[in-house]
Amino acid sequence: MSLIKQIPRLYPLAPQDDIVDDYHGTLVADPYRWLEDPEAAATRAWVAAQNELTLGLLHEVPARARVKARLTRLWDYPKMSTPWRRGGRSFYFKNDGLQNQPVLYWQPDAQAEPKVLLDPNTLRADGTAALTNQVVSRDGALLAYGVSESGSDWQRIRVRRVTTGEDLGDEVRWCKFAGIAWKPDNSGFYYNRYPQPGTVPEAEQHRHNRVYWHQLGTAADADCLVYERPDAPDLAFVPFASEDDAYLLLYVWHGTDTQNRIYYRPMDGEGDFVRLLDDADAMYNFITNIGPIFYFHTDLDAPRGRIIAIDITQPARAHWREILPQQEDVIALVTAVHNHLAVVTMQDAHHILKLYDLDGNFLRQVALPGIGSILQLTGRLHDSDMYLSFTSFLFPTSIFRYDFLTDTLSSVYHPTTDFDAAAYETRQVFCTSKDGTRVPIFVTMKKGLRLDGNNPTILYGYGGFNISVTPAFWVQRTVWLEAGGIFAVANLRGGNEYGEAWHQAGMLDNKQNVFDDFIAAAEYLIAHGYTSSRRLAIHGGSNGGLLVGACMTQRPDLYGAVICAVPVLDMLRYHQFTVGKYWVGEYGSAEADADQFATLYAYSPLHNLRPDVTYPPLLITTADTDDRVVPAHANKFAATIQALHTNDNPALIRIETRAGHGLGKPTAKLIEEEADVYAFLWDIFDME
Repeated sequence: MSLIKQIPRLYPLAPQDDIVDDYHGTLVADPYRWLEDPEAAATRAWVAAQNELTLGLLHEVPARARVKARLTRLWDYPKMSTPWRRGGRSFYFKNDGLQNQPVLYWQPDAQAEPKVLLDPNTLRADGTAALTNQVVSRDGALLAYGVSESGSDWQRIRVRRVTTGEDLGDEVRWCKFAGIAWKPDNSGFYYNRYPQPGTVPEAEQHRHNRVYWHQLGTAADADCLVYERPDAPDLAFVPFASEDDAYLLLYVWHGTDTQNRIYYRPMDGEGDFVRLLDDADAMYNFITNIGPIFYFHTDLDAPRGRIIAIDITQPARAHWREILPQQEDVIALVTAVHNHLAVVTMQDAHHILKLYDLDGNFLRQVALPGIGSILQLTGRLHDSDMYLSFTSFLFPTSIFRYDFLTDTLSSVYHPTTDFDAAAYETRQVFCTSKDGTRVPIFVTMKKGLRLDGNNPTILYGYGGFNISVTPAFWVQRTVWLEAGGIFAVANLRGGNEYGEAWHQAGMLDNKQNVFDDFIAAAEYLIAHGYTSSRRLAIHGGSNGGLLVGACMTQRPDLYGAVICAVPVLDMLRYHQFTVGKYWVGEYGSAEADADQFATLYAYSPLHNLRPDVTYPPLLITTADTDDRVVPAHANKFAATIQALHTNDNPALIRIETRAGHGLGKPTAKLIEEEADVYAFLWDIFDME
């Protein structure tokens, strides 16, 4: 019997305003707009009262302490990142197990004892300072690194000497999604930043991105403006160095659009940038260069991707050379190492690694440990080896080294956990969506589990922004599996699992396809005995929070619980909050276009809650300093559904303090949040 359902709830009072907006002749009320202001005293009081209610209930669940203890034990194993090299030195991150943030190490050479270069755990006692960007100079002597606090996307860039571990005193502020490009002589670096708050109106804060040059040893106020586009204030520029450090390149982007531009100039020059690719007609990811020959991974005329080479001395498209044409599988990642192209392709949402020469001739396929994902490949053009990180649902992230000279893949680091992965299995199944589209689902569960329709199940999805959800080891899911639960991941349209066409089939006026795919996945799991509606929880975060919010409002009968994390839920006003304006290419704008308003209004979770509907038990999670998906979405949705509630199903909201969208969230906070989520599910599903 659910404890949470039995305890009488008096939801915190949320006064309603009489604000009404006119969208192309349709009047839409917005009674909780006051909750958009996180600093207002009324909002702070409401947040405190909601947390008191939610945490008070969740911490009363008898299973919570036991689940938290097991989560902590499962989380407590060493984790390592993929190493990278500069100037003969190796660098990598490692977390001993329960450290709030991973620590950056370096080695003078492969045989030397690793040394701590930067431990972010020393920057703040509560572990809420995280490293967000780190670029080592060509000779391996200097580290430029970004620090984010309380989960914010804003970062400060500082410089540290590798051998001594001392900071040089340089600091650059107002950076967000920044790039760093060192000059080979270590005199300084190029970077991009936004205007200092107060120098532009608040609505302009996330516009006017500019590239600057920072000379080491000088104040940031003296940094030289290198590039801007006052005629296009919504463009942003990420500087980076070419393979040989001979060129300074700019990755030019507009919000979350998949199309980008590429500009360049000589690294030692001070003239204008050459707009090599300026039509924003496709995705262009720089791979490497051999002198003036630039290699790119692009989806131009190839929705599943291809590789091209451009001679910048003859940049006309007629002179472009196709190195690797579009294949049946999607190209997910390309790195140039040992004068080879290491190409990661995606086949039904899992990865395959193939090697080609620089002319695109196939050489061999590298056998991976199993069906899973390559998270990162590191190596440089003239290295004889490369490192890769591999993971899967039952395979914790492990590091491997591939030797090109011997054609061998050897294990560098494979963690030992307290989870008996051999007792579980992952299978891939396919469901059919409403319009007949075939949608993959990964299902992980205990071997021999009876498919009797009674298994507690979490169905996870994302479905947007060209982001693929491939197999990965999520330690927080192991405690669920151990309790007899099933964890399923649906690969929905809107992602990149099958290329740009798959992405476009789940954006703008096609967004409903994403929700239909997820609903079809839920129906498949129920029809095939994995679970039942009353034992099925759906979970998604960010754009995935929109997913579960929309599916909850469209098919409330289909789920037994909903976990809606850091969600986008107000689709009529999302573009007015921080960086939301840059998502218009993915979602559309209710203000700018009447047809897009009709599409958004039809599925916007906030605007589709109804007083006569019984919604499943709901737990919303958000964070008070999330400056990407602001907590206003979660706050307004919670206030609305709580005002409508007339049944025993709880509608709770958990607001994390001193935390953001998930960036650099300390381990201690992660464990507490997961313990609360599982306490909710344990109670609702009456699990032992």
